[in-house]
Amino acid sequence: MPPLPVLFVSHGAPTFALEPGEAGSRLRALGEGLARGIEAVVVLSPHWMTRTLAITSVAAPATIHDFGGFDEALYRLRYPAPGSPGLAAEVRDRLAATGIDASLDAQRGLDHGAWVPLMHLLPAADRPVVQVSMPVDLDPAGAFALGRALAPLRERGVLLVGSGSLTHNLYELRPPGAPAAEYALAFAEWIAAAVGAGDTAALLDYRRRAPQAERAHPTEEHYLPLPFAAGAAGAGETARRLEGGVTYGVLSMDAYLWGGVDAAD
Repeated sequence: MPPLPVLFVSHGAPTFALEPGEAGSRLRALGEGLARGIEAVVVLSPHWMTRTLAITSVAAPATIHDFGGFDEALYRLRYPAPGSPGLAAEVRDRLAATGIDASLDAQRGLDHGAWVPLMHLLPAADRPVVQVSMPVDLDPAGAFALGRALAPLRERGVLLVGSGSLTHNLYELRPPGAPAAEYALAFAEWIAAAVGAGDTAALLDYRRRAPQAERAHPTEEHYLPLPFAAGAAGAGETARRLEGGVTYGVLSMDAYLWGGVDAAD
């Protein structure tokens, strides 16, 4: 059986849970094609940042509503996927084998960077989900190495998901329905070219090479799930862009899929 694909997904604003739009419909179609092969999910999100790497090991992770000031309906949402203490221990051991220290957290639930995109990708919430934290000192090369360390999990039905945002400048959010900012579109097109060419060096050096990188990502935690996913992809695996449009004028919702299955157009 071929390994599962690897996915980078833009989770955008928490409202993505209630307003799936183009990105949500693409994730749902993708999930319908993937679901039978998925035994579990391991997800990296920038909304759980720790001094050293940690892994959720709770059997029934809570749905964390780590945001404020939104529609009350968002706070009523739950994503009741089970956890997997056994898989969490395997993730820790695989990381240790590559020199990456990690600990297990038997209390932490799933933040919105994890559960919001999974609501669209796997709405049945019937696959175990384990979340990996983002160390505060993680950089693109470290994220790539983290993905590479976990890549063998794909062989046994674990879907690796990097959940971030292709662009993420919250200082410049525009009203819903506003036209996309030119810099956000330019950055997204640069990423498409680099990912399409398999140009790992460019992705890791995006801060210097990409157009208006610091404007697209004033801080880079929402970018890092992209090199994580690229690291988990095998050599020579091509990536497919799942265009998701731009929300709030500045949040590109594009996703990328390496290997495996066809996604809906």
